[in-house]
Order: sequence, then C-alpha cells, then structure tokens
Amino acid sequence: MQVAVVGAGVVGVCTAYFLAEAGHQVVVLERRNNVAEEASFGDSGILAPASIAPWAAPGATKSLLSHLFKSESPLLFNRMLDPSMWRWVRRWLKECDIERYQINRSRMQRIAFYSHEIMQQLRELHQLDYEQAPGYLQLFRSERDLQLAKPAFDFLTAHGIPHDFPDADGARAIEPALNPHTPLAGSLHLPTDESGNCPLFTRQIRQLAQAMGVEFHFGSNVKSIRQSEHGVDIRIDDHTFAADRVVLASGADSSKLLAPLGLHLPVHPVKSYSATATIRNFESAPVAALMDETYKVAITRMGNRIRIAGIAELGARTPDLRQAGLNTLLKVGYDWFPDACNYNTAAFWSGTSLMLPDGPPLIGATHVRNVYVNIGHGSTGWAMAAGSARVLADIVSDRTPDIDLDGLTPLRFR
Repeated sequence: MQVAVVGAGVVGVCTAYFLAEAGHQVVVLERRNNVAEEASFGDSGILAPASIAPWAAPGATKSLLSHLFKSESPLLFNRMLDPSMWRWVRRWLKECDIERYQINRSRMQRIAFYSHEIMQQLRELHQLDYEQAPGYLQLFRSERDLQLAKPAFDFLTAHGIPHDFPDADGARAIEPALNPHTPLAGSLHLPTDESGNCPLFTRQIRQLAQAMGVEFHFGSNVKSIRQSEHGVDIRIDDHTFAADRVVLASGADSSKLLAPLGLHLPVHPVKSYSATATIRNFESAPVAALMDETYKVAITRMGNRIRIAGIAELGARTPDLRQAGLNTLLKVGYDWFPDACNYNTAAFWSGTSLMLPDGPPLIGATHVRNVYVNIGHGSTGWAMAAGSARVLADIVSDRTPDIDLDGLTPLRFR
C-alpha cells in the first residue's frame, strides 16, 4: 500500500519510519527543504512522560491571567478580536476542572509513556545519540506555585510515578549551578524523565527511514486533499499526486487541509518561542533539563548549548518575534543560570504547533475514507512522537495497537 505522509516534523518522520517498518511504500511531502524545520526545530528538548499534563488544569486560568499584563509572561495574546481564538479559549476553560484534568492527563500520559518505551527501543536498536541526558527538575519560585501544582503532585502519587520533592537546598544539590539569589520555594524531581536534541533525533530517524525505502519530497506545498476512486489525490502546487492513504502530520497547517473535507476539529495554532545560546562557563551551566513552573519555560542542556523554550502565544498569524516573549526567555535564563551564557546574543526562534483545548493528540482514521491524522500534540510533540507514530502505523495496517486508544482518536470530537 502506498501511503503519503504530509509533514516532516518529528511526528511525520516517525510516522513514515513505522509505516515503512510495517511494509508500506511511504512518501513524505514537506514544504520546507529539510526535516524538523518548523515546530520541531525549536523544540524544548524535554522528553518527560511523567510530567506531561494538559495546559487546562485547576488554577491555570488564575495563574496565567496573573501574568497577562506583566512585561514577562508565559501567555501572550495576539489578534484580540479573533472570534475563533476566543471560541477555543472557552472550550479550554471548560477543561480546567479537576475531573477533566485527571481524564486528559491520563490520556496524555498513556501515549507519552508508550512513546518513551518505543524511544528506548529505537535508541538501543540503532545506537542513537541525540544528546540525551537523564533527569528533569521542576522549579517553583513561591509557595503559591507549589499549591497550584498540588493536583499534579497528587496525580503522580496516585499513579505510582517515581518522584520526590527536594527543597531549595536539595534542588541545588541536583543542579549545583542554580543561582542562589533567585527565590526557590521547592522543586519536583522526576528521575526517569530525560531531555535531548529533537532536530538531531529527527534527522537520524529520517536516515533510517530512507534506508527502508521512504522517499522524502521537499519543497512540496500541499494545497488540497480529495478522495478518489482508489484512494486520495493530493494537489501539490500545480500537479496532483495519487496515494492509497494519506496521513496528516502537518502540525499547524492541518486544519486548512481538513476543513474542505468536512473535518472541523477544535484545534488552534499556538506559537512558542526559544533561545539557543552557546555555553561560555560550563561550571555555571545546568547538568540536565529544568522547568520554571512560574513562567512555563524549559531550560535544556544540549551539548555545548543551552536552549530556553516556552511561551504560548494565541492568535499569532506570523513568525514575528514579540519582545514580551523574548523578555520572558531572557529573564528565566538570567534568573537561574546568569553566568552560563550571554543570552542576549542567543539565536531566537518562534514556531507554531497545533493544540487541542483538552490536551491529548488525535491519532487515527477520520470519518473521511483513506484520510488519517496524527496531530494536536502541542508543545509535547517529541515526547509523544514515536508512540503516536507506532499507533498510527498499526491502525493503517489493520493491526491492534499495543495501548488503549480511548480518548486519543478523532472519535472524541464527533
């Protein structure tokens, strides 16, 4: 069977790999000139299934709104009069109660832990090195931040996920370079989580996929998809490509391709930011990965560089870098590791991913024959990519996936 995958981010490339492994002829269609050139390019690098949780959480509204009019904020709004954005926000608000949070987090962690297992298999099978580092430390600046995180702590305990709560001194024992002058009320340490370099991993999987016969067509801008007698016709610029099946792993552009097929899903593009700086003082740099829970910004060690990534900007239509977003990244970098880098000279980036109001992605067949999706992973795309791809390949191949797919397929929005 010939399967076309639209999108060559980490989710699309992993999907192509597992489809080829299942015996299909696979073609990847990507508008950019290489893999991992959009949302995957500036990925935070966090591979943390234990800590994956929906943005829609108890207390999230109050926490985010408290930052809204400050010069440094984890949340930015653009196009304030955009009705589609506010429709999405209303649905997001409904998901913030404790019962919905527990359901959504369970669904996200089901695919994330499965993905972590598949990642380990890939790493061992192919001896992959993508600058991975073990351990993940979440930092809480105030007692209020700790209280807001209590539902997350309770979830970890209830599900037997390994974790501990180092105090400020304990956190600095794990990360000795943490700035002692930045207020720190406590931390959450997740020893089984890890971090790494997402674009590097994606390029490695591309090479493995190509060795299995996957064809990558770069500079291919997919304009539309329509059903045909034997499968689907995919219009690319001024010509048409035929395939038996198509899988959309096209991130933020997916809704434009799905809408003409009658697939109107409650997805919304969310822009994130990152800064990547070269380390100048290695003794002042982090050992592994951290998250500033106040500003929802991750700090990840990638070889001789540090990546600071986060921010959620709603309503953005362009890749422009807003100073408010950059201010937040710079503050977090200088607050925690002030002597590690000159963050002002970092390479700044922004990219857009597709997010659903409840958090879990959408994986599997749509109600349009021969059209499949692997979308909606938001900012946790890499942490779910391998598992989502394996599940999608099983579905296309009429095999029973290894995990329960309840709440992870397009059926939940029918």
